Amino acid sequence: MKSETCRLNHSAGFVPMPPCMPFFKSSKARAGISVPHLYEQRIREQYSIEAIQNAYRHGCTLFDTAEIYSPNLAGIGHNERIVGKAMKDVRKGVALATKLFLDSWEVRSEGSVYRAVRRHLEDSMDRLQTDMVDLYYLHRTSGGVRIEDVAEAMGLLIEDGLIRGWGLSQVDVDIIDRAQNVTPLSAIQNIYSMVERDMEKAVIPYCMEHGIGVVPFSPIASGLLSGKITTETKFELHDDVRNWVPQLQKANIAGNQPIIDLLKEYADMKNATSAQISLAWMLHKYPNVVPIPGSKNKERIIENLDASKVELTEEEFHSLEEALNKCRVYGHRGFNR
Repeated sequence: MKSETCRLNHSAGFVPMPPCMPFFKSSKARAGISVPHLYEQRIREQYSIEAIQNAYRHGCTLFDTAEIYSPNLAGIGHNERIVGKAMKDVRKGVALATKLFLDSWEVRSEGSVYRAVRRHLEDSMDRLQTDMVDLYYLHRTSGGVRIEDVAEAMGLLIEDGLIRGWGLSQVDVDIIDRAQNVTPLSAIQNIYSMVERDMEKAVIPYCMEHGIGVVPFSPIASGLLSGKITTETKFELHDDVRNWVPQLQKANIAGNQPIIDLLKEYADMKNATSAQISLAWMLHKYPNVVPIPGSKNKERIIENLDASKVELTEEEFHSLEEALNKCRVYGHRGFNR
C-alpha cells in the first residue's frame, strides 16, 4: 500500500506537503483521523488517549485537531493537550495538524500578522508537546485579516522550521488562489462527502492542478452515511454538534434514505460497512484526497481506517457514482460560509 500510494502521488505530480506529504507514510496511507470537539459530554481523558494510540498502532499517522476543539467549544486547547499526551512517545512517526483562528484585533495588538500567528502556533506546540507542527491551518477566513498576509506569515514559519506546510479550511478557489500565489498551500480542509459535493465543481480540480492535498472533514456526514442514524435517533442536548447539522434534521434524514439504502447495498456486496463504502468512494475518485473522519469511539475509528482495505472496481465505482448522481440530497451545509 505504501509504495503504491507514493507511486500514484508522484506520477500525478502532487507535492502537497514539502518535502514529502506525511499522509502517505503509513500502511493506512490515505487515512487519517480528526480529534474534534467531542460529541456528547466530556469523554474521559484516558479513553481518548487510548483511542488515539490504538489508531496509531493500526497504521494511522495523520492526526488532526484545532486549538478551539474543547467541550462545548468553550476554552482553548483541550483536545490539543490530549493529542500531545497520546503522541509524545511516537512523535517522529506521525504528522500532527492543527488550526488557529485569527482576528484583526490580535494583529493590531501583536504588531504584525506573523507575530500573531506565531503566538498561536507556539501555544499549540506547547499543548501538543512538539517543537514543530506538520500542517498548520487557518481555521476560517472570517477574521478580517488579508489572506495574502496570512500566507506570507505561514511562509516565514516554514522558513523558521516551525511548520512543514500550511492550509486553509472552508474556502473556495478565489481565496485559495490568492493564498497559493504567496506561499504554496499543502492542503485544503473543506467539508466533503456524498451529501456535500460542492468541492467537486472547482476546488478539487484546482487542487489537483496545483499539487494541493484535499482533506475532507465530516466525510461520513456526521454519521448519516453510516446508516446508524434514523429519524428516531436522539442526540445529547449539550456538546453535540449533530444537533445543528442540516442532514440530521428528521425530515432530511428521511429524505436522504435512498442514499443510505444505496450505501447498504454496496456494503453488503463488498462485505464492508456503509461508512467504509462512503470513504472508499472518495479514495477511489481522487488521488489527492485524504479524509479525516472524527469519532469518540475506539471501534468506529478502526472501522473508518479499514476503509483503506475496501477497493472498488472501476465498474463498481461508476455504477455507484451513477446511482448517487440520481439521488437528491436533503439538507446542505456547504463551505462558502
